[in-house]
Amino acid sequence: MDKFDERKRSDIMSRIRSKDTTPERLVRHLLFAAGFRYRLHVRTLPGVPDMVFPKHRAVIFVHGCFWHAHEGCSRATVPATNEEFWQAKLARNRLRDSEVRAALLASGWRVLTIWECACGKRTVHCLRRLAVDFLCNSERICEEIDGQCLRAEQEKETNDIEKH
Repeated sequence: MDKFDERKRSDIMSRIRSKDTTPERLVRHLLFAAGFRYRLHVRTLPGVPDMVFPKHRAVIFVHGCFWHAHEGCSRATVPATNEEFWQAKLARNRLRDSEVRAALLASGWRVLTIWECACGKRTVHCLRRLAVDFLCNSERICEEIDGQCLRAEQEKETNDIEKH
């Protein structure tokens, strides 16, 4: 059962943004500081990517774990209220995401998806490095960066430091 009444829940949901979210602004800041220049929300491309890097023929999507039903993420839960509606909606979102990714790949774009759970304060340096590596290496075509990926990278870095 929802802890908010219908009117309050509606008000909360209406304030959720689709552009310029906190994780998206963080990724933009990291990449701009690293010297990358990009276009925002190019409507002529399938799915209207969050960032487009024409020079690198790459796009970045910054996905919210809840809205895009990030598998294995604690933030991607189905609300208990109106569960049927939410399951169908989130399934449609995942299907649309895969169709958009396929269309972009078919037209020669490289696609990086950064999940909201990867945009934490403790993982910023690792996120920056992985995103820059993707953009600079044209052989990397389609990848995802999430919290689990970053934790594994940080462990690897820690082990490398301890070895030396």
